[in-house]
Amino acid sequence: MTSEQERLDINAQKEVPLEKWGPYLSERQWATVREDYSINGDAWNYFPHDHARSRVYRWGEDGLGGISDSRQNLCFALALWNGKDSILKERLFGLTNGEGNHGEDVKELYYYLDNVPTHYYMKYLYQYPQEAFPYEKLIEENRNRGRKQPEYELLDTGVFDNNKYFDVFVEYAKNNSDDICIQIEVVNRGNENAKFWVLPTLWFRNRWAYGDLQTKPIIQTHTDACVRASHETLGDYFLYFQPAKNTLFTENETNLERVFGAANSSPFVKDAFHEAICQNNTELYELLKSNKQGTKFAPVYELNIESHSSEKIVLRLTSTENVDPFNHSFSQIFSDRRQEAQEFYQQFVPQNAHNATTELDQSTNAKLVDLTNIQRQAFAGLLWSKQYYNYDIERWLEGDPNQISPPNERFVGRNAEWIHLKNQDVISMPDKWEYPWYAAWDLAFHCIPMAMLDPTFAKNQLILITREWYMSPNGQIPAYEWNFSDVNPPVHAWSALSIYHIECTLRGRGDVNFLKRIFQKLLINFTWWANREDENGNNIFTGGFLGLDNIAVIDRDNLPLNSHLEQVDATAWMAMYALNMMDIALEIAQHDPSFEDTATKFYEHFVLIAESLNEGLWDVDDNFFYDLLYTQGGKITPMQVRSIVGLSVLFAVSIIDQKKISNLPDFKKRIRYIRDYRIKANKFLPSEQMADDGNILLTLVNRAMLTKLLQVMLNEDEFLSAGGIRALSRYYKQNPYSVNVQGIDHTINYVSGDSDSGMFGGNSNWRGPVWMPINYLIIKALKKYHQFYGDDFKVEFPTGSGKLMNLNEVSGALANRLVSIFERNEAGERPVHGAYQEFYKRPGNKDLLLFYEYFDGDSARGVGASHQTGWTAVIAELINQAVWEKET
Repeated sequence: MTSEQERLDINAQKEVPLEKWGPYLSERQWATVREDYSINGDAWNYFPHDHARSRVYRWGEDGLGGISDSRQNLCFALALWNGKDSILKERLFGLTNGEGNHGEDVKELYYYLDNVPTHYYMKYLYQYPQEAFPYEKLIEENRNRGRKQPEYELLDTGVFDNNKYFDVFVEYAKNNSDDICIQIEVVNRGNENAKFWVLPTLWFRNRWAYGDLQTKPIIQTHTDACVRASHETLGDYFLYFQPAKNTLFTENETNLERVFGAANSSPFVKDAFHEAICQNNTELYELLKSNKQGTKFAPVYELNIESHSSEKIVLRLTSTENVDPFNHSFSQIFSDRRQEAQEFYQQFVPQNAHNATTELDQSTNAKLVDLTNIQRQAFAGLLWSKQYYNYDIERWLEGDPNQISPPNERFVGRNAEWIHLKNQDVISMPDKWEYPWYAAWDLAFHCIPMAMLDPTFAKNQLILITREWYMSPNGQIPAYEWNFSDVNPPVHAWSALSIYHIECTLRGRGDVNFLKRIFQKLLINFTWWANREDENGNNIFTGGFLGLDNIAVIDRDNLPLNSHLEQVDATAWMAMYALNMMDIALEIAQHDPSFEDTATKFYEHFVLIAESLNEGLWDVDDNFFYDLLYTQGGKITPMQVRSIVGLSVLFAVSIIDQKKISNLPDFKKRIRYIRDYRIKANKFLPSEQMADDGNILLTLVNRAMLTKLLQVMLNEDEFLSAGGIRALSRYYKQNPYSVNVQGIDHTINYVSGDSDSGMFGGNSNWRGPVWMPINYLIIKALKKYHQFYGDDFKVEFPTGSGKLMNLNEVSGALANRLVSIFERNEAGERPVHGAYQEFYKRPGNKDLLLFYEYFDGDSARGVGASHQTGWTAVIAELINQAVWEKET
């Protein structure tokens, strides 16, 4: 057993399976809903980036490449200065939704290079130009561009030309849970010597202003190279640092004069370091130097770095007083933790798929090394995106003592009905910048690769989001901070079952108690879905955009008056939900027969949904599933768009193992009765039975329908792209689809990358790109179909090629295409980097990766949020499958 696994096993025994210290510090807290106290709910403009350095946050903190304790009382992060900027680089910068031509977007270069589940070793890279950071140019250029133009990115500005930039690496290595060694290395990539300032910053989150603390915490000088940080619940910590030119203290208090035009009671405000250093305020600088205590502290290192050289800075944050911080053991701790990380990840590397291969040629070996790097960085991004999240909606609505009262409009505004929601946890986030909040269906996908690393934490995350301080009393799971009442696909039962099987495979055991716990809560959620989203009580469901944003020809969240939409995807998600719940119940019933009845309930529910879907939404002429719009006067208009909505029926698939139900007589009796009855009555039968072993396939589509759907899905002129399955058929690039609804024409066309539609705003586009979570579900569903049909069921891949594959081979081929998005080709280029290949082919950058929100349907370049290593981290699991399929 590896050292990292031993630590994980210890954490698994805790009530909350979490390390005390980790990367829980967001890289953006500004412009979030939590910090919005405006009348009109304009979060993006109420607390902009320009305020972030000067204004105290209410609900969290942010920093660059930083860490915090699990309650975010004490934070540590980098502050950097290139000698040119008007402010310190203290947090990530980006555009808000109204500033970007494709919505909000981070405009920085940074990378999560390594991490382990206990965060005993972590590595991060930030790339900082030597010229002034082009804040205004990025805002202005993007503001002037239209939706049909690409985003203007940091690399487009020219500030990274001629390698005139710094690589800033920060590494964390724990000696124990309360003793963290820190190493910062700054590399000058340019051809000339350059000055650089580093301020490793330690500060307390301001909770005293809101009555959360009885005693204000304090950081004060302990020795010439150490400060003591004292907190009433966290206790004492000591930050040891190598000799610095100066040390500065201030307070984590709002600069009232700068933000609100009011007088400050003290010069020791949150942004004092910015003013003293970047504005060359020597009087303030001397004042900060002479100060010996505060709630924010930083030693100041002024470096003069020779070209193509580097400088290192070391620190140590520990609860132990009077240690020799940088003795010979300091470097040994880093060496040990790097080696332990290597040993831990050895169990996942793609080489495991090549056990039968005795010798690999040089090119194959290089490919495997590259795949290992892709997988490792995907895991790293997933783990770096674990963030502390605090949001008490009741306090947010009512306001805090001694603070300005929120506007009354808030009580009828965003999230007002979620007064029970009181979150204060570490959560796996989609992204540390673009989404500094959790998203319900994203989280279900995060938990898949997380289960490979730390199944206990993955299980805890799903349990957490269904707890009473998250889930609504009516059974709805909160969608995301912008609107908790939105409806996301119900994929949590699928995720729970996946985690269970992953743990069985990797650990040799499954957690039935976890299945019981999550099953009970999901029963409530399933009932909410059945009662709230089945408008006509006919087992055809609705739900609005369902996470697919602008994929529809009309806005599914804003339908015409007195109309409703019967949705294929909502119905397919519910069919999948019913099957997943049935499978969970059957698994539990192997240990607790009392769950047999609920397995029967969900089996029958699936049969009814399958019948309604096939009889109501299958177009026999087009051989595809379409939504139906019911408008005033009883008119029914089919939305005849070939999109992932119509392919979502593939996700609902399960195999009933006769051996598993041999000791469940009532369940066997019911499925036999339903099958016989439906055959006699000539009704739709959503199952096929294998003659040899009696196993039963449950699916929304029979073999003939499956074949027809796959013919379209695997057609490169429709859904199949070089990087996977597109969300919308490419057919609409030349042939846009239009429909007239109550005298208004609505049109949809194929858009491969950035959205050209204002529907739902933001940078999200489902009208053509490749989305990783949907592709993952397709790949796993095809493997399930192959498990039943075997090698004899073959389809053309691609359609029209004449090359026949069984469905397991198709599944592997799709996995290969997804993996190829990140792979380096013979020219040294990776499709994910799009137009920026030159930068990423430079020697220091050739192994750097970004894991985007989605991928261009034509070129496979990364699009949307550039660091969404939440659901895109499922690529780490697909790598093993893709490599194995290639070898076999």
